[in-house]
Amino acid sequence: MRSTRLASAIGVVTAALIALTACGSGDQAASDTTTSDAATTTTTTTTAMAMSDGVTKTGDVFGAACANLPKGTEGSLDGMVDDPVATAASNNPLLTKLVAAVKAADLVDTLNKADAKYTVFAPYDPAFDALGADTLNAVLADKAKLTGILTYHVVPQRMDKDGILSSANLPTVQGGALKVEGSGDNVTVNGAKVLCGNIPTANATVFVIDKVLMPAS
Repeated sequence: MRSTRLASAIGVVTAALIALTACGSGDQAASDTTTSDAATTTTTTTTAMAMSDGVTKTGDVFGAACANLPKGTEGSLDGMVDDPVATAASNNPLLTKLVAAVKAADLVDTLNKADAKYTVFAPYDPAFDALGADTLNAVLADKAKLTGILTYHVVPQRMDKDGILSSANLPTVQGGALKVEGSGDNVTVNGAKVLCGNIPTANATVFVIDKVLMPAS
């Protein structure tokens, strides 16, 4: 009788252990599945970020002012694509005053670094005219202030239109941040309208804008 009870007890314990083991295996399988799904999601996100490098093609440009770019010269879209950004800008007839300011601040070599990746918001000539001759000459004569203003127009990461719209606030080389708003081809940066965007150069994506952006300090 005692042997029968002992055998029954052993059977109950054994059944319980088997049930616990099965449950544990199920939990582990669920955990492994969750971990695998998370790893897949992370890999997919990382891959998507890697593919979104901000590099554009000449066919990606947008904005009414793109039609004003010259054809068949170094200042054309096809001519700018192979040059680093400062050199490309120097050949663009919309950006002669920006180029003069970049030279006055000794930023040509910095912007032309082959291993650098930039997004540049480039005020066209009328934007500098809107400052007035006295203000413009005073800024050009103050190298430190001029450098701060110019680097406020540069983001140390290459981004296309979709990239700047999704980021909304862009940290600049100067240290401040730019606020991007809009949708489709209607895009503003700190209130300045993008006239021609997604312009490709060798080391930067350029957005021509209609105002000179002034940092808070």
